[in-house]
Amino acid sequence: MIGFDPGLRKTGWGIIDVEGSRLIHVANGIVHSDDSYSLAERLVQLFDGLQQVVIDWEPQAAAVEETFVNKNPMSTLKLGQARGIALLVPSLAGIAVAEYSPNHIKKTVVGSGHAGKAQVAAMLKILLPQAVINGEDAGDALAVAICHAHSGGTHSSLHKTMTQDRTAGHRGGAQVLFRGHR
Repeated sequence: MIGFDPGLRKTGWGIIDVEGSRLIHVANGIVHSDDSYSLAERLVQLFDGLQQVVIDWEPQAAAVEETFVNKNPMSTLKLGQARGIALLVPSLAGIAVAEYSPNHIKKTVVGSGHAGKAQVAAMLKILLPQAVINGEDAGDALAVAICHAHSGGTHSSLHKTMTQDRTAGHRGGAQVLFRGHR
């Protein structure tokens, strides 16, 4: 299962497997966008990078951290757009996507919804002792994946119906294209 910590500059991703009650680190990383590009081009960079991760690792479930409201409305809007890409990529690949608030993720991983970044990082070392974490955003994404694993990582019947429609190449009458896949 894959977790995403969305951001316009950097989107972290982390993949874990679950065997019984054991969590196994698979991979993690960060997809960057170039600040010198336009917003649209940066969103394409995120899309292409996350799409490649999904193609390479073939996760069976996905989860994305929900957006928090920033004091700067433009920053919040840009974060929401990057988050949309993180929701879109696995969904286009037929993967169910769950969403969790930052407080829910922290409560699930650390035991306190108001835990700090250092507490989350320390718990990741305990839960995934073999993991070499490629930056704070990748660590946050692993926390999202762990939260999803502890929340059951279930697929909804609506998602299954949408996946069947997508497999046939249609979604509400529109052709669905997923670059570089299938």
